[in-house]
Amino acid sequence: MIIRPAKKADAAALADIWNPAIRDSLATFNCVEKSLHEIERMIEQKDAAGHGFFVAEENESQLGFAYYGQFRGGIGYAHTMENTIYLAPETKGRGVGRKLMNALENHAKGAGAHSMFAGVCAENLVGLAFHEAVGYTEVARLNEVGRKFNQWLDLVLLQKRI
Repeated sequence: MIIRPAKKADAAALADIWNPAIRDSLATFNCVEKSLHEIERMIEQKDAAGHGFFVAEENESQLGFAYYGQFRGGIGYAHTMENTIYLAPETKGRGVGRKLMNALENHAKGAGAHSMFAGVCAENLVGLAFHEAVGYTEVARLNEVGRKFNQWLDLVLLQKRI
């Protein structure tokens, strides 16, 4: 398995990972699937901003992806980032997430980031456990700030100083 920067040509494979998570899970509060054009544009924007967007690949097949961007707008937050990570269901438990997160954090640190956040749905126990396993600590719980599948959802903010 290799971890490499995402390319626009990865968009279809990334949509195949991302859209089922959007459609069928609480991994995101978003309920609108990503188009190939949106993913291609996001890859370009992350690259232009100097933020990482990485793909885990094995035998020319994408296993997952991760990217980061500034946590909030404005110069005062320039050293605080937020990560996003998605894995193909069949790859979970193989260390793919850890390798992606390591690449992401190393890239962010090299670009001057001091801190990385993750916003995880409180119902997403796998996502919470993953972030805690790689060194993130819960710093806030925002009650009933998200809505999906006709239910109010809490958002857990986790942080790691990198």
